[in-house]
Amino acid sequence: MKRKLRSILALLMAVVMIAAFTACGSNGNGSSASGGGKLQEVLDRGYLIVGTGSTNAPWHFYDDDGNLCGFDVSMAKIVANSLFGDPEAVKFVEQSSDERVPNLVNGNVDICFQFMTISAERAQQIEFTIPYYTEGCEALLHISGKYQTGDQLLAAMDSGTKVTVAVLQNSFAEDIVADVFAGHDNYTVDQYEDQALLYQALASGRCDVAVCDMSNAKYQASLDSSFVATGISGRPQNYGAGVQKGDQEWLNYVNTVLQDAMCGATYQSYIDAYEQWFGVKLNPPQTGKPGMYR
Repeated sequence: MKRKLRSILALLMAVVMIAAFTACGSNGNGSSASGGGKLQEVLDRGYLIVGTGSTNAPWHFYDDDGNLCGFDVSMAKIVANSLFGDPEAVKFVEQSSDERVPNLVNGNVDICFQFMTISAERAQQIEFTIPYYTEGCEALLHISGKYQTGDQLLAAMDSGTKVTVAVLQNSFAEDIVADVFAGHDNYTVDQYEDQALLYQALASGRCDVAVCDMSNAKYQASLDSSFVATGISGRPQNYGAGVQKGDQEWLNYVNTVLQDAMCGATYQSYIDAYEQWFGVKLNPPQTGKPGMYR
């Protein structure tokens, strides 16, 4: 009797283990080895759902024809094209900055491209892809001002001339300027409420130089040649796409697409987007040792 009972229990245990294995898949994390996670979900759906913003040029904004565009939008289309051979196979979910993490955690979007700074605090809630842009703060000049080049500006500061620096209103405004002009401290700082006022102050001569996000400086210079992006910069921070935690296959896939776009066979898509939104023509990747390890 006992032997029969042990046989029945062993059989039941085997059935339970087989059922658990089937439900969880061979990788044991709830997605099957055949791709039953987010990647397969997106492929089955036929389009990518991307969280982004709409009010921050050159990252995400509406053009004159009412089309959502910008560097973040271009990056999302690169991923969509890799999945479906169609960069337009994407649905954008407009969201505020404070909705980025919750929408990923709750599964409302597949991925978030919204100039999101990679941070340890956010990485406790979501996964970040490899960086697709390193932001910084850059000094911007105007050709009608006292200084037309970065060298002229720094030379003036080193000679003892006090220059007026405009920067967006921020509790860290003084620190930002100090980082950009490290080793040059002959300046005063004026703070402005928004980006447009910053550009107006520079164009009207109310300041000698403006300090803003590097991407904004390059974009403004590409739109209006009277503005000069000096290359004097500091305070680097990496932007990465965000995905929901727990699906390594999906994260690996997006990382592969981004890496290839930045330094592999599909580099032209990234180079074109970079030139379009930042006005800078990047060189193609070099052959030999992979670019990310140089």
